[in-house]
Amino acid sequence: MPNIKVFSGSSHVDLAQKICDRLGIEQGKVVTKKFSNGECSVEIGESVRGEDVYIVQSGCDEVNDMLMELLIMINACKIASACRVTALIPCFPYARQDKKDKSRAPISAKLVANMLSVAGADHIITMDLHASQIQGFFDIPVDNLYAEPAVIKWIKENIQDWRNSCIVSPDAGGAKRLIEAGASKVYAICTHGIFSGPAITRINESVFEAVVVTNTIPQEERQKQAPKIQCIDISIILAEASCTIITEEAQHHVVVIEKTSPVNTSCK
Repeated sequence: MPNIKVFSGSSHVDLAQKICDRLGIEQGKVVTKKFSNGECSVEIGESVRGEDVYIVQSGCDEVNDMLMELLIMINACKIASACRVTALIPCFPYARQDKKDKSRAPISAKLVANMLSVAGADHIITMDLHASQIQGFFDIPVDNLYAEPAVIKWIKENIQDWRNSCIVSPDAGGAKRLIEAGASKVYAICTHGIFSGPAITRINESVFEAVVVTNTIPQEERQKQAPKIQCIDISIILAEASCTIITEEAQHHVVVIEKTSPVNTSCK
């Protein structure tokens, strides 16, 4: 069985390190930079010949640069004779452009799927796709994981009276209407905290008790700007999914473990 090597792109080094800590391995050496003309440059700093390689890169911040960097990293590992290359993409870029909703509109999510396959990806791991049919854009295996177990765990641990709460899916003005209808506290919970444009200002001015997101996207700076933002660590889910791929087990058992110790690393 090949060894596991996990490399991180520029988008979310902290999450990659958490995954490595869960797996009990060192993070792979890679140097990413930009040339003066803006082109991405990647140097894999160790041999990957015959290895099972995982590349962690999320679709956030400078999305186009992060995507290009991911494609180059995949291709660099593939042509360096990696046994298998898995792209671990917590927040899938261009996922909302998954259908032709007007004349001459592109289906950009399909294009991204094609690019990942052509670059040399053998497997995709992602989380809470905008639309599950995106999995069908690929001719390679895609594991669309769910943050739901981690969210349920957070609710039970952080909302004292959670048994008397209700879960709704409101529109933008729903929080205010819930308060007017007698709700004592309103929490907003989602998987991918993109928080573009004036989102931070709106959160600070909102009636939400907390806005809870996962760390599929880095949130440290946003949490400094908006104290209401709270973050759920989903590295355990991604680490478990990686292990099940290596050991070729079914993934129906991939859930949040109630302790913070590393996952079973028998997959190593």
